[in-house]
Parts: sequence; structure tokens; C-alpha cells
Amino acid sequence: MATAAAKRYARAVFELAESEGQVGEWVRRLAQVRAVLSDSEVARALTNPTIATEQRMAIVSDLFDGSEATNLAKLLIESDRVRDVGAIADEFQRLADEAAGRVRATVTTAVELSSNDRDRVAEELSKRLGREIHLDVLVDPAILGGLKLQYGDRLVDASVATRLQQLRRRLAAS
Repeated sequence: MATAAAKRYARAVFELAESEGQVGEWVRRLAQVRAVLSDSEVARALTNPTIATEQRMAIVSDLFDGSEATNLAKLLIESDRVRDVGAIADEFQRLADEAAGRVRATVTTAVELSSNDRDRVAEELSKRLGREIHLDVLVDPAILGGLKLQYGDRLVDASVATRLQQLRRRLAAS
């Protein structure tokens, strides 16, 4: 879940990207910033208060190509938000999807879904929501069977593990 600060940064970057007609380019830039700043050694150096801010800015200048990605990384250093880069990128992606009329959904199953099953889940959800669906598929053997479907703030849990847990509770309450 994105913090309020991460949401503010993502909203500001999104508004800039949208006004310039470069939302897709900013998705790429944010992925680049995230990849670099999420590296544990880089993050450790960029968040180390014993290293002068100017030195941290020089590190960022060396890591990036001088584009807006560099400016964003420097801003995150100045405001001590380097650790928020992942949440900022995720929130930006959510805003971009929302603006484009897409919904990101995650389906979790006990076994890998075939491409036909993936397409069928995406198609059914698209019909139900009336929007384009970008489906991520996860495998978690702990759910035993069935599936969990999450989109937006909704979770549909039709897993065997959850049903067994509900049955256990009913039996214990009887």
C-alpha cells in the first residue's frame, strides 16, 4: 500500500507526464529509477546521512543519463524518500491504468494456469467490469485449489484452503 507521500509524488509525476503526453515514457523512467534505487547497496549509500547530500547527488548523476529520471531521483534524495520509490512507481502505474481505462488484476491459483484459462479469466472479468484487464498470475500451492482474484480493493477468495478453514470454524462452533 502506498503511503500518502508516495501517492503525492506519483500524482505529481503523473500530472507532469500527462500534460506532456509522455505517460508511457514515464512508466519506463520510473522503472529505471526503481531498479537503480532499489539496489540495496545504492539505496544504502543514497540514504546514508553521513554522506553529504552533494555526494549523493553526484552518485545519482553518474547512475542516470541526465533526464527527468535524474531529477526525480535527486528529489527523492533531498526529501528522504528513496525508500518510497517502489510505492511511487506502483501508484503511478495505477494512475496510468486508471486514465487508460485499464484494471490490473491478480489471480492466484495452486497450479499454473494454461493460456486459455488466463484468457478466459481476463475476458470474464473484462466483461463484468467493462474495462480492459491486465492480468498478473501467481502460483501459491498453499491455496490447495480454486483461485483468489484481486482487483482494485476487491478480493474474491474461492480457494479450497479458505473453504476448508470456514468449514473448520463452523465445526468448531457447533
